[in-house]
Amino acid sequence: MTKITDIYKTDLTALTHSYQDACANKEFHKFVTGLNVKDDTLMKYTSSLEEAFSEHKNCQKCKGLTACKNKVSGYCYTPVPAENVITFSYDACGYLQEELERNAYKDNLDLFDMPKEIKNASFKEIYKDDKARVPIIKYFKEFMDNYQNEKKPKGIYLNGSFGSGKTYLIASLFNEMAKKGEKSILIYYPEFLRSLKASFQTNYTEQFNYIKKIPLLLLDDIGAENCSNWSRDEVLGPILQYRMENCLPTFFTSNLNLEELEKHLGITSSGVDKVKARRIIERIKQLTIYQELISKNRRD
Repeated sequence: MTKITDIYKTDLTALTHSYQDACANKEFHKFVTGLNVKDDTLMKYTSSLEEAFSEHKNCQKCKGLTACKNKVSGYCYTPVPAENVITFSYDACGYLQEELERNAYKDNLDLFDMPKEIKNASFKEIYKDDKARVPIIKYFKEFMDNYQNEKKPKGIYLNGSFGSGKTYLIASLFNEMAKKGEKSILIYYPEFLRSLKASFQTNYTEQFNYIKKIPLLLLDDIGAENCSNWSRDEVLGPILQYRMENCLPTFFTSNLNLEELEKHLGITSSGVDKVKARRIIERIKQLTIYQELISKNRRD
């Protein structure tokens, strides 16, 4: 009859042989002895230690994230010694840490129903062969230079043709501001209104106040929404009023110029109200400078 002690001795012998075989590799032996853990503990984790050793060797020869040979790209399987036990963790490699640090600013940039790629918008990628963009880019520089003034610079109402790059231009500015620690949000305005309306019973106030108070705000494609008394008088009006009173830079993109937007805001299912539409336009004028961008469709 086989005794439990015999099974234990057999398992211990196998562990010992496995560990000794692994330690025949001088580099592996140096790796594990550097953990300052007794051999009788180390031998319990031989296979995991071999995996960790292999990944650390990969890291020593690695030339970048695209060349990573480890199981989890950008991470190294690492032993963490403690008293009589070893745990293992996945630690970010130097290349990944550098990339994370480089892109940490993107946490300052929030999106609502916008393409995620917009977070990569950059001044370097702006088409500079278009003279229509020159005054906009010039103003962006002035905006950044003057942003720390007690009275913040105005945003831009950017009216232009479809696909001319209006949103990308403003996103590139917001990215530069994010690198300076400023928080912003880019909102596709028509979808935001639908989402806000659907949140009446949940987090309506939280959403509304977040948009109202964010340091930098873009209302993208204003004028493309179905205008109602509620969207104009209970949402847009109060947001603009608050931001105007608190000097919070606000940006707009639209296929409509201000005159066309005023007509759009004046007509709802309840009828025509030119006075309330005019109030909205006056607030927009207080918050922004007007720029036009008529250019070829860059989306084609």
